[in-house]
Amino acid sequence: MPHAIAADGTRIAYQVRGSGIPLLLLAGQANSHHWWDSTRADFHPARSTITLDHRGTGDSDKPERPYSTEEFADDAVAVLDALGVERADVYGTSMGGRVAQWVAIRHPHRVRRLVLGCTSPGVRGVAADEEVRAALAAPDPATVERTLLDLMYTPAWRAAHPGPYGVLGDPAMPAHARRRHRLASARHDAWDALPRIAAPTLVVHGTDDRFNPTANAHLLAERIPGARTHLVRGGRHAYFEEFRAEASPLVLDFLTAGS
Repeated sequence: MPHAIAADGTRIAYQVRGSGIPLLLLAGQANSHHWWDSTRADFHPARSTITLDHRGTGDSDKPERPYSTEEFADDAVAVLDALGVERADVYGTSMGGRVAQWVAIRHPHRVRRLVLGCTSPGVRGVAADEEVRAALAAPDPATVERTLLDLMYTPAWRAAHPGPYGVLGDPAMPAHARRRHRLASARHDAWDALPRIAAPTLVVHGTDDRFNPTANAHLLAERIPGARTHLVRGGRHAYFEEFRAEASPLVLDFLTAGS
């Protein structure tokens, strides 16, 4: 497994598939590159895909120190550096969308086009309701997993697709890293910097997302100059997997329109 070396010496594992203009795919909180296993091939007709294991997950190092979405963004750029990629399209979902915001803000010359999926501007965005937060804080792991599954997918889709599911977190992740991820995502705040994003931007969100409320899509589009919004009707948090027949071509069309 190849690794890039982050500014603090942390080794960041990465994976490359396909050929063509590079598309950097950024996974959600406490997840490794396997978040994208079911959908990354959808982009290979026109893009190569680059994924990585966020620090704390997968084959990357798991330092016992605070993490931040800004640091995750710099880790992603370290991967581009290791591959000699000067510019890439960037697609981040959930916490990966928070990270993608910072990639575009902190490293604008590295981002050709930007897609932000099921994500939020951070602490000044719209939080999940109290019922959702209470269910996710339940002491029973089985209850939390059932809650996550319901937030990610519709019951009909789950009935037809009994798993395993690649978006429920890296099962081998140590507790300290899982905690650091949760705090990094919760403390994300790109509100003031979002107007500095210069890359053409598409914001995608499911209309039925209670994990990260749909109102955040409109907030992001209002803050980012020229951003477009697309709402996936009926989509929950993992719209990109359940509704891939709609979402993947949508994203690919947006990316290739600028080729």
